[in-house]
Amino acid sequence: MNPNLILPVGTQVVSRIEVKNSTEKLLCVRGAVGVIVKSPDDNSHAYRVRLPDNVEVTLYRHQLSIRKHFQKEGIDEVRALLEELNLYDCVIYRCIVGSRAFGLDDDNSDIDRRGIYLPPARLQWSLFGVPEQLENDRTQECYWELQKFIILALKANPNVLECLYTQLIEVSTPIAEQLLVIKEIFLSQLVYQTYNGYVMSQFKKMEQDLRIMVRVRPKHAMHLIRLLLSGITILREGFVPVQVEQTTGFDQRVPSLTIDGADQLHIVWYGLSVQSQGKMTARSSTPKRPLKPKAK
Repeated sequence: MNPNLILPVGTQVVSRIEVKNSTEKLLCVRGAVGVIVKSPDDNSHAYRVRLPDNVEVTLYRHQLSIRKHFQKEGIDEVRALLEELNLYDCVIYRCIVGSRAFGLDDDNSDIDRRGIYLPPARLQWSLFGVPEQLENDRTQECYWELQKFIILALKANPNVLECLYTQLIEVSTPIAEQLLVIKEIFLSQLVYQTYNGYVMSQFKKMEQDLRIMVRVRPKHAMHLIRLLLSGITILREGFVPVQVEQTTGFDQRVPSLTIDGADQLHIVWYGLSVQSQGKMTARSSTPKRPLKPKAK
């Protein structure tokens, strides 16, 4: 707030000092609440403030605070302290995902890093808590808080599952290693719903591209097919294929990337999603739900 701004009559304020009269009688305690009844022409003169007992005292601008601002001071200081902490120092697992992990990268591909961070307990237990994830768009990084990461894994989130199964690991602490050892407990038939949910969203975007640009970007189509086939591999073989060479049937579907019309796009969608994943779910040996007791 501008310190030179003159506060108007009626503003509720808090006294930052004690005020006594000429006989040393206490008129106003520090922290007393009052309302401005007369404002000065400039901040070199004092405000006239009426207290709840109708006593009026004079206070200069530096001797009072706006009540709403005063109440936030302590909270804002703690929040500012949290913001000053470098939570990236709390990263316990960092890996590379995206095109470089898939084996689909080229010279222009970004390096996408994902992982887990575990903040100190005192921050977890504070009134403010901690952010569920740390994101840095400039460096293409995203780190989930440990509890959030596990919850997403239990829900078969594709991005999180790929983090657990990528071979490009840069940082892995003992805590993260314990999670990697039991990563298969997160695989369940929920994959069918989550992977197809993602695909349906992407498919809708691709249809919009067809209407607007009359073409689909091959990269988007390729990742769409990769994700569908990954879901099939998970249900059939019980692991998450990150590199496309691990993905069953990917090579056979590459010609489908020359999509130039909605009919071909629908063939890819129905052929891979409805038929293949549906059949795999029906006879998959993966549990219907993740093994929650082990994941706690």
